[in-house]
Amino acid sequence: MFLKRLWLIFAQTVTVSVAALFVVQTLKPEWLAWRPVTVIGRPQVVAIQQAAEGETHAVVSYAEAARAALPAVVHIFTSQEIRQPPFIDDPLFRRFFGDRFGGEPQRQSGLGSGVVVSADGLVLTNNHVVESADAIEVALADGRKFEARLVGADPESDLAVLKITTDKPLTPIIFAPPNTLRVGDVVLAIGNPFGVGQTVTHGIVSALGRTHLGINTFEDFIQTDAAINPGNSGGALVDSNGNLVGINTAIYSQSGGSMGIGFAIPVSLAKNVMEQIIKTGTVTRGWIGVEVQDMTAELAESFGVKSEEGALIAGVMRNGPADKAGVRPGDILVSVAGKPVKDAQVMLELIAALPPGEKARFGLLREGKPIDVEITIGKRPRPPRQ
Repeated sequence: MFLKRLWLIFAQTVTVSVAALFVVQTLKPEWLAWRPVTVIGRPQVVAIQQAAEGETHAVVSYAEAARAALPAVVHIFTSQEIRQPPFIDDPLFRRFFGDRFGGEPQRQSGLGSGVVVSADGLVLTNNHVVESADAIEVALADGRKFEARLVGADPESDLAVLKITTDKPLTPIIFAPPNTLRVGDVVLAIGNPFGVGQTVTHGIVSALGRTHLGINTFEDFIQTDAAINPGNSGGALVDSNGNLVGINTAIYSQSGGSMGIGFAIPVSLAKNVMEQIIKTGTVTRGWIGVEVQDMTAELAESFGVKSEEGALIAGVMRNGPADKAGVRPGDILVSVAGKPVKDAQVMLELIAALPPGEKARFGLLREGKPIDVEITIGKRPRPPRQ
């Protein structure tokens, strides 16, 4: 009799509890918003954010990284006067075409992005954004606009530095420590795509150290799938803390829009070039006056060497540093100042890093035999203006 009464009480309690749970779930679902979840294999209780419609969802945001970097990213507007053809005033030309090509000089405009690197108004951007421009305007994130002057540019790395004069200090970007970026890290691309205004896109680092792309003379690109479009050039690529890791420069595209393959100049290269431009207005690199090409299996066999590493000297400039040191066409350069030469691009970068005026040892293979020569490094000439 006692057990029967106990069982009846238990059944009634369960029935009432289930009914109460049903009523709460129907009328007050927010009372049940605490639920156990597993985080990295360990159960925890976390609050799930409530949406306005009553739905629940977890929130992942890079708002703090964007907030830290956005004030330092600017829009750059350029314009240049289009030169009229020299025959525009020829009477015979005007007889056939009239004045359709005459009138007021035409101006061509362009746009891009830049990054504030100092509180007193220095802005880092791409050289191709400001190249050939005779008027440059910088618009800050808060809407203020200023005329800018070109401090200096380096076409071979596609970087340039501008200067604006403001009425109050600016908020400069924070540079990330060099060589800390990893494949798979989350990055944000900030710029002015298509001139629509300041825009943030995100992705990951797809690859590091991309070279042989034919974009710049000196290449060491970060590859990312963050959406980069025309107008993003010169803008910031930042990490999940909002620190600058690269300058957005180029995209691979068959349509003109983003296809998930974008390239940025790493902060280590950008900072080195920027500091030289600020200090001297230009970038100084080493040079020895040779033309080189990559080794191939066929070339290695024809020159009687076993390895395809090294750079083949295809030409030597008369009276240049290499010519004076006795370097000949057909020599294979295998080391620069004790560092191995893998290919022509590595050779170019190793020589460019040497200070002009100093002497350095170069390892060569001549007719299959190793020789060393000492070359006094010259100053790399500036590339001709396009």
